[in-house]
Amino acid sequence: MADTTGNKSAKNFQSDVPASSDGFYLKGLNGYDWGVKDRMTRMFDTKSGKTVMLAFDHGYIMGPTSGLERMDLTVTPLIEFADVLMCTRGALRACVPPTSNKPISLRCSTGATILGREMSYECVGVAIDDAIRLNASAMAVQVFIGAEFEHNSLKNLAELIDAGLRHGIPTLGVTAVGKDMVRDARYLGMATRVCAEIGCQFVKTYYCAEGFEEVTAGCPVPIVIAGGKKLPELDALQMCEDAIREGAAGVDMGRNIFQAECPVSMIKAVRAVVHEGLTTAKAYEMYCDLKVEE
Repeated sequence: MADTTGNKSAKNFQSDVPASSDGFYLKGLNGYDWGVKDRMTRMFDTKSGKTVMLAFDHGYIMGPTSGLERMDLTVTPLIEFADVLMCTRGALRACVPPTSNKPISLRCSTGATILGREMSYECVGVAIDDAIRLNASAMAVQVFIGAEFEHNSLKNLAELIDAGLRHGIPTLGVTAVGKDMVRDARYLGMATRVCAEIGCQFVKTYYCAEGFEEVTAGCPVPIVIAGGKKLPELDALQMCEDAIREGAAGVDMGRNIFQAECPVSMIKAVRAVVHEGLTTAKAYEMYCDLKVEE
């Protein structure tokens, strides 16, 4: 028992100051426990409420993608400027220096490649204990709404969400769009809402030029947009600006960064749009200036 001799009576309760009851700064996440919120805070800037994720998990379905032939050479210079790294556990262990100290969104679904006939036939490929071992800040799983194996992909998502919640790790639902699916607001709105309703803490989806503000409004958790296919740098920056203005909480870009003429300059320009609200014109001017310097 502690010695009570000399203890002072506690009296500094400041009963005139109400207890803080502020909600969490990211929408839809106030009801989660401390571990989930802590990991989300690592990934989403507490001032802007946004994130710039660097995706280089393409190899798990595409092999050595252009720009990622040597991840140790092309990804490493970009790590400093990303808020989150989106990658597989193989790439993480082989190519990402532990000293980089960046949050990891770990690709946890697998089972299909571009050479197969049906890419929706995936399974959970990373056990929760390995995600914990790798100190993942989030687990990412592909969801194929409307595809042949939709049920299987939703089961993968639910299993990862349950496993993550037992250990305070958020799950990122990634809405895949197959060749027979239309990337319009109606489809993307449904796909993102389904992911959120099942329980993932944030969603990755594609941007659509018409009605994207309805997609973000209808999803009760943060949405980050996928970069998709390689665009001219000006167009990619315009997509970033439009998506952020219409409610996106960030971007998860790969090819539009590592396949850019100057990838480091591009990720810096993307950051300026996402976190600082720079216009497309100003960000592109910044990109051109940085490209000359670098």
